[in-house]
Amino acid sequence: MFLPTRSDNARPFLTWQRITDWAQEHYRSRTFNKDERIPTRQGLLYLVERGAVRLVGASQLGDMVTPEPDQPPSDEEASGQLGLGNPEEAFLGFVGAGQPFEIVAHSPFNLQSFAHVDQTTVIWLYWQDLDTWPHFRREVLDAFRYQHQRKLLWLSTLGQRRTIDRLLGFITLLIEEYGEPCEVGYYLPWTLTHAQIGSAIGSTRVTVTRLMGKLRQRKLIYIYKDGLIAIPAQPGSAADQ
Repeated sequence: MFLPTRSDNARPFLTWQRITDWAQEHYRSRTFNKDERIPTRQGLLYLVERGAVRLVGASQLGDMVTPEPDQPPSDEEASGQLGLGNPEEAFLGFVGAGQPFEIVAHSPFNLQSFAHVDQTTVIWLYWQDLDTWPHFRREVLDAFRYQHQRKLLWLSTLGQRRTIDRLLGFITLLIEEYGEPCEVGYYLPWTLTHAQIGSAIGSTRVTVTRLMGKLRQRKLIYIYKDGLIAIPAQPGSAADQ
């Protein structure tokens, strides 16, 4: 299991300090409170200077979907998973400190970003601004390539038939990328509600709560401090040393 150190997560760009200074001088930096929506538009590049950004998506077809007149609603429709008349946000992942992201408009989906923790600071640039720092542009593209590889792993996890396998894989991927060491292994430094987890793996809050209990009984996950999710370290990992 690959678990990056905190310094790898927080400072991936060699010219990071120059970029943050430039952003402050050109009023391209803003700090957000927890759960505050981050205004974005297509064509801009965003960098998370501090904190964490939560990406969510919602289908614009939610109000248009109606069951067949002679057919009872499916289990997903009855439980509200399809968002009939009230499309729900689907959790799409985090963007941690030092990482880039962009929002691409693609109908019928609506993508949005929110500050997941207080004092989340975001910088925005035009892609042509990177012409001033060609090495930094390569760093950004490398970061996007890495994110793409992680998304492929995410899709592989979501393709598992059993919900409990999707749940454990989802938690493991998040902690592999953003985890910090603790007494039991590694933990995700941000909270996630069971409803948010359910939206990410195609399940419900009730099912996630039940399966989280099973994973805790099997000691495949732990609850660390104030409700933070942790997984045990593998033998020989940094957390064991």
